[in-house]
Amino acid sequence: MASQELHKSRNNRWIIMTAVFIATFMTSVEVTIVTTALPSIISELHGLAFQSWIMSAYLLTTAITTPIYGKLADTMGRRVIFQWGVIIFTLGSFLSGLSPSILILILARALQGIGAGAVMPLTFTIIADIFSFKERANVLALNNTAWGLSALVGPLIGGFLVDQLSWHWVFFVNVPLGFIVMVLIQLGYHEKIQLKKKLVIDRLGITWLAVCLVSLLIAIQMLDTQPWIALGLVIIAAISLILLIRQEGRFENPLMSPKMFRSPTFSIQILTATILSGVLIGYQVYFPIWLQSLYRVSATKAGLVVTSSSVMWLIASFFVGTLIAKFVPKRISISLIVVLLLGYLGLLFAGKTFPVWAFYVIAMVNGTGMGIVISMNIILSQHLVPAAMVGSATSVLTLGRSLGQTVMAGVYGAILNLVIRLQLHGGMTFAKVNSVISSKQATVVANRAAIDPIILSALHAVFLSVVVMLIIVLVINWLDPNKKVIQ
Repeated sequence: MASQELHKSRNNRWIIMTAVFIATFMTSVEVTIVTTALPSIISELHGLAFQSWIMSAYLLTTAITTPIYGKLADTMGRRVIFQWGVIIFTLGSFLSGLSPSILILILARALQGIGAGAVMPLTFTIIADIFSFKERANVLALNNTAWGLSALVGPLIGGFLVDQLSWHWVFFVNVPLGFIVMVLIQLGYHEKIQLKKKLVIDRLGITWLAVCLVSLLIAIQMLDTQPWIALGLVIIAAISLILLIRQEGRFENPLMSPKMFRSPTFSIQILTATILSGVLIGYQVYFPIWLQSLYRVSATKAGLVVTSSSVMWLIASFFVGTLIAKFVPKRISISLIVVLLLGYLGLLFAGKTFPVWAFYVIAMVNGTGMGIVISMNIILSQHLVPAAMVGSATSVLTLGRSLGQTVMAGVYGAILNLVIRLQLHGGMTFAKVNSVISSKQATVVANRAAIDPIILSALHAVFLSVVVMLIIVLVINWLDPNKKVIQ
């Protein structure tokens, strides 16, 4: 009888993991598959002026709701919150596919993000609940294959659906996946929780968090076009953050408990994941731009830079469990960050003769380093807090990763544009430079000799900011007081 129960428990674990795998694929492919359909969406819905909000609305609501769901999951249980998130995400996907106008599409995308805010962090939390600390690294690496698969096949699926059917099916494809996840979780996931008699909602905490994130993310969108308004929004975000910290410190049942951050090692995991996610978006966006604009490499070949990084991320994540068991976390992080730093320092001195293959090597090194460090950040952030706070801790780290990518994407864009504009003279216009960056391989541009150095200087400035971020994260990990292997 006992062996039957054990067998059933193991079967349930893999039913749950199948659901988690599909959910991870479903939410991560949403980004890669939609980018392929954007030109068709913009053309059909006449939405060029609002095209950035198709992605931003999704990211914004995801960021705001992630820590809220983390807290609710710790209080009400994982299953009910996860199922709610899947239902909202699936509904948002269905409504996105039906959208007759750009405004309705943006609202539907915001609804999708509200669902993704529950699904994305809770996939990691559920893994933490059903697998031991020693098992977790390998299971997390296995689940990472869903993320890697989405990066590889997302653009292909998106292109096929747009060419053979219409852009609407880019969203409809997630609907059956959502139903499968709901059924599997309903059948396989049964948690034992003691619900509190009264759920106390930290309304002020939620309000200040929402004001902070909305102000910050809108400021990033306006950084290049309306810098003074962006500065005002950044100030509002900073004030809201101060008020949020004060509120969390005095509220009995806070949205993000300050107790989590009493462990310096925990705080360092959050900061490391946030900053490295900002570095990640840098090479994912600007390596292809460098290769296409200066080396005239095709879009497909330039995209392989990101693909090679994703493949190495997946492979490297399977070694995390072994490394954590044998080495102090700060030594793992410092060693790998130093290697990353050396690669980017080389880029700062790269001219037109810098070999194309070197970009692929740097991208693969990035994928390896981040696959180990960020996976370690996830595992340790869950392990270093009490069991009652695992959901909140995971959501805070997920929020940090989302913010790191969203904020730095805007910052890099502003740096690139600013440096280009500062170098315009002698009749050279921003439009001419833009035509080189976005042109196809066959396009002939008269002023290439004058434009290429401008683009190169702007790219150097972008990666100088990446170097600064890596130095910051290196110092942060150096200050980690923990000098023991974490068991």
